[in-house]
Amino acid sequence: MKITLESPVNKYYVQTLGMIFFPGEHFGNKQAEEEPSDEPCLYVRSEDRDGGVYSYAKAEYRQKCCEAEYFAEQKDGRTAERTLKLSIGGAVLAALGDLMGYRPAWGMMIGVRPSKVASEMLNAGVSKTRVKKILNSDYLVIPKKAALATDIALTEKRIIGEVSPKDCSVYISIPFCPSRCTYCSFVSYTSKRLLDLIPEYIERLKVDIRANFETIDKLGLRVRTLYIGGGTPTILSEEQLKDLLSYIYTLTDVTKLDEYTMEAGRPDTITEEKLTIAREYGVTRVSVNPQSLSDDVLYGIGRHHTAEDFFRAFSDARRAKIKTVNVDLIAGLPGDNFKRFSATMDKVLQMAPENITVHTFCVKKSAEILKLNSDVYSIRGGDAGKCVDYSQIKAQQAGYIPYYMYRQKNTVGNYENVGFALHGHEGLYNIYMMEEIHSIFAAGAGAVTKLVDNRNIGSKSVGTDGIAQEKRTIERLFHQKYPYEYLAEDRSCQFARTAEEFYREHGML
Repeated sequence: MKITLESPVNKYYVQTLGMIFFPGEHFGNKQAEEEPSDEPCLYVRSEDRDGGVYSYAKAEYRQKCCEAEYFAEQKDGRTAERTLKLSIGGAVLAALGDLMGYRPAWGMMIGVRPSKVASEMLNAGVSKTRVKKILNSDYLVIPKKAALATDIALTEKRIIGEVSPKDCSVYISIPFCPSRCTYCSFVSYTSKRLLDLIPEYIERLKVDIRANFETIDKLGLRVRTLYIGGGTPTILSEEQLKDLLSYIYTLTDVTKLDEYTMEAGRPDTITEEKLTIAREYGVTRVSVNPQSLSDDVLYGIGRHHTAEDFFRAFSDARRAKIKTVNVDLIAGLPGDNFKRFSATMDKVLQMAPENITVHTFCVKKSAEILKLNSDVYSIRGGDAGKCVDYSQIKAQQAGYIPYYMYRQKNTVGNYENVGFALHGHEGLYNIYMMEEIHSIFAAGAGAVTKLVDNRNIGSKSVGTDGIAQEKRTIERLFHQKYPYEYLAEDRSCQFARTAEEFYREHGML
């Protein structure tokens, strides 16, 4: 997609709006002397005018051209940057919407955290009704999505409660899987040569984990949640899993954690013995993820398990007496349809897990599926929207509360991922991580430590429309991406020094 921009707005913002209508697109600059092409083109300009910002957009594609104008008023409490983005967003959505005959349900909300704006307004004292109205009128979000974002923001606010600079969480990465799903873009490793690294990886990981807990103790922090993710942590053998979990057990009092999660994930790696070991060493939450209960769909996306494998693994989790079991599903998978997805959702609800996460199929540029089917990108998403709506209606009818949400680029239909939980079983780490509530100390290949100055969270310095963002400092420390790089270099001392400097610099000690 070629973009010509005559505006001080961040070009990435306009590109992301363009990706709603042309998912998977690459971007370039349109030159005046170029011959017409079949590539979509977007021209955008803006100017300050009459107490606000006026924007104009022109979209061209396949010999069709659509133009639109939009004016955003500069309101009290709204930053000039936000006003500019609202103006640009309104013009671009109108022009591209007319061009493609499509109106995105989330309007110009392009960020990972669509409930963030709602949270800011609620923290500023704006009423729930007014928040939904602003999302609809200013951000062009359809009413049911505005209501969803507002409800989730309220739930998150209740769960988060008082924020302390002494709180933190810990993330531990196990970046290995028995096979790679065709849609996956995570750094996970499946070849025998790389899987043979697991014993050495665990020993190196333990060094990193110890360094993190020593830093946490030195800084006087309290660990609220601990999350072992992947990859697939249950790819570890029973002996390896016991070795890792027992080691963690010696470093922190797991009984004082608010939540201890282990992604069991792939049913074909789960045994009752592994889950029993997990419970014995303090794990309170596991994920058992079928994605779909259609064997045909599972085969098509490269999952080497069946629906029966999931039923057996779920029963293993029940027999192991894990407090909270999460089940992940994906709406809009290739080969899936509303009939199959709704049957999957109905069956999962009958099984009554404490926690259900419904993702929308997202196509990453590094995913294997793009080599097999380059047409998987979808602006409307086929049945995905109907499946997403069905999951939200049925889950809430069954007593589940939507408690967190995030969105990704190139998601079919531009829809959302939503976590549902029975009361008291919400995934706390998910909220703390997504909303950047406190620091996350990470260990393992591909993991990212996130240091957060959270002293101003929930402050009421936000404007009357809740648009001005909270000013927080966040510093990210990246571990090596690949296991063999991670094994070659120990960065734990470097990260410990950086963390101590961060906390001292921001007066959090």
